[in-house]
This record gives sequence, structure tokens and C-alpha cells, in this order.
Amino acid sequence: MRTLISTGAVMTAAAFSLLTAPAAHATPPGDNGTVKIHDATTGEELRKNEPHVCSFYLDAFGFDGGQEVDWKIVEMPPTGTKGKVADNGSLTLDGEGHGRTDDRTLPDGHYKLIWNFDGEHGKAKHKVFWTECEDDGEPSGQPTGTPSQQPSGEPSEAPTDEPTSSASPSTA
Repeated sequence: MRTLISTGAVMTAAAFSLLTAPAAHATPPGDNGTVKIHDATTGEELRKNEPHVCSFYLDAFGFDGGQEVDWKIVEMPPTGTKGKVADNGSLTLDGEGHGRTDDRTLPDGHYKLIWNFDGEHGKAKHKVFWTECEDDGEPSGQPTGTPSQQPSGEPSEAPTDEPTSSASPSTA
């Protein structure tokens, strides 16, 4: 009978400690967040990566509150020199482990984000992405020439329902 009571007491103590453990320790500190590339027009609530952008920002969520992050963006082949730094910066995440950079732009090309942070246990987090912006600044499908302000001669004849006499002779 004594064994049953002491086993029950151990089980009760274990259950009690699980119920009273703080929720903040549900995941150990360190590599528990993610970072995404977002188009500058995308809201921060989207947690999907957007690997093809023009103007963009880096969006982090799910990290430990107040984590310090150092990031860099390096060029990647086929458009750049592997590992050449194109942009870099640092960021302090808020109390909920969220943060975002200002909007960024890079020349058209292939890049890799490398995300290092305090408490990192493994390799840095990373994302590979492409930037592509329209260089000419004009909407596609629009003529690129300047319209003439002068008429190009006499007006043409009014259309008729009569066929023209310049039809090709048929061959039989």
C-alpha cells in the first residue's frame, strides 16, 4: 500500500510541475524563429517567403524576445560574385521576437540572406532570393516614342462598302 501512495505522490508532483511551468519556456531559447523575404507591398502578417521581389524587407518572427540580429545579403551566381556582400545591417527584435528592416532595393540579381543572432546553436538561418525590377520605368505594352503634334498630311478618304480594284489576280 505504501508503494501506491508514494507512486501517486510522484505522479502528482510531476503533473503539478508541468502545469505550473511558465509558458515562455515551452521552447528553449535559440534557433526557434524564422525570417522571410517580403515584397515591400506585403503586410507583416504574411508568414510566407516571397523569393522574387523588387523592393523588399526582411521579416522575422517567432524568435526570442529582444534578440539581437546581424544580417547580410551576399551576391550569388549566376548574376553576382559568390559571397560578395551587397547589403548588411543589424536589428533588435521586439519582446515577442518580431522585427523587420526598412524597405531595401538591390540591383537585379540572385542573392542569399545570411541571418545570425544571439543564442544561435547551429548554422545561421538563410534565404535565397531574386530581385528584378523594370528598368525603363514605363508600363509594359506602352509605346516608347513621342507622339507627333502635327497631322501627317491630308485626311484619307471616307471608308466605303465598295471593294477596291487592286485585288490580286487569281491563278487557276
